Amino acid sequence: MNRAFRLLRRRAISSIPVLLIVVVGAFLLLEVAPGDAVDAYLLSIGGGDPAMVQALRESYGRDQSLSSRLWLYLSSLARLDLGWSVTFGRPILDLILERLPNTLWLMGSAVALAFTLGSALGIVAGARPGSARDRLLSTGSLALYAVPSFWLGLVLILIFAVQLRWFPTSGIATIASGKQGIARAVDVAHHLVLPVCSLGFIYLALFLRMMRAGMAEAWRQDYALAARAKGLARRRIVLRHVARNALLPLVTMLGLQAASMLGGSVVVESVFAVPGFGRLAQEAVAGRDAPLLTGIILVSAVIVIVINLVVDIAYGILDPRVGASEERAA
Repeated sequence: MNRAFRLLRRRAISSIPVLLIVVVGAFLLLEVAPGDAVDAYLLSIGGGDPAMVQALRESYGRDQSLSSRLWLYLSSLARLDLGWSVTFGRPILDLILERLPNTLWLMGSAVALAFTLGSALGIVAGARPGSARDRLLSTGSLALYAVPSFWLGLVLILIFAVQLRWFPTSGIATIASGKQGIARAVDVAHHLVLPVCSLGFIYLALFLRMMRAGMAEAWRQDYALAARAKGLARRRIVLRHVARNALLPLVTMLGLQAASMLGGSVVVESVFAVPGFGRLAQEAVAGRDAPLLTGIILVSAVIVIVINLVVDIAYGILDPRVGASEERAA
């Protein structure tokens, strides 16, 4: 436990410069991008006179220098103040806290589905490399991985929502249902089935192929050959030796895919009209709301870092050599 805590502490300290680079980089990139919230507002109302434009830019702080705006933004972040959204007219932190749980439910469920089912099917395929079920699962996973998530979402809507009417077509919960407690949780889960499947199935195929490839390689290692020479049952060799060692690259890939899955949620949330973090980013881009978009990028970076911290701890538990080697290097 102490080794895991020390590993977590080192990773957390090293992530502080990463967050600073992300914040400064996002701020500067959005500042040099053409257009801003004032331009978006003038476009929505059909333009305005120069005095009105100047007043808007002063009220939004656009009349200050770039260095002054950056310093003010970093000072606000030090107080955990993400700023004010010019598009929604609300504090950015409130908007993020309102939308983020929906995306976390979507991402968490998709990760659980993809990792659990993908690993299990990968074990089935890799238990006997070259067999008929191995070829079937490998071919099916390749076909599934080639399908775009938005197209898969539209197909799922067409079949299971429009034709069969098993699931709703959009939203996160029934509007004005008045449900509370367990009834609301069931309602939210019912709405999330199709979005979770459309996002999770793509990564399920990736995990399946990685697990199968890892097990095919593990069968050729000395420890697997020694276990077979001892006469151990094949089921025990698969679960206790081959699958456990093949699981390590899968855990690493789970952390690497966290950022892409968070980006994929933008598309899925748009297809299913889920009021989540991705939809908020889309609305911030449409409104040219640089402060809101910077806050979204910052929170996204924090989510990815936290996921990778959890993956590092899990990797250290599965392979004790990881933490031990870092301690000796330190």
